[in-house]
Amino acid sequence: MDLLGSILLVFIGLGGGLAVGSGFVAFLTVLDIVPRLTVFSRGRRYVRSYEWAFVAGALAATWVDLRDWSAAFSPLGTVPVGFLAGCFVGLLAAALTEVINVLPILAKRLQMQKFVLYLLMAMVFGKILGSLFQWIWFIA
Repeated sequence: MDLLGSILLVFIGLGGGLAVGSGFVAFLTVLDIVPRLTVFSRGRRYVRSYEWAFVAGALAATWVDLRDWSAAFSPLGTVPVGFLAGCFVGLLAAALTEVINVLPILAKRLQMQKFVLYLLMAMVFGKILGSLFQWIWFIA
């Protein structure tokens, strides 16, 4: 791989990490996940434990993804895994919806109201191109 390709790979990796990280942070902060969990579980004294559980889960999921780890489950064993994966996808979709609502506020604070449309279009086209790249390069 040449130098330009390596620089491009670093740029794409940092951009992807920034997008996923900001979605995760928006999920935690905008939806007030940790405070809601403490109210539901009546465990205000365990707030730090909830926070560390989120950090440990993110690190474990990243490690598993980078290692290309796989596990074999029985058909009945896939039910809880599928349920948890569905909860994750649903919560992440809700968090990303909240991120879209946050963009106009952020643009106003940064005095970039004129560029909100460009920012949204960059996100849309980035998602489309990233999905096409994944499907064409890795699936086909």
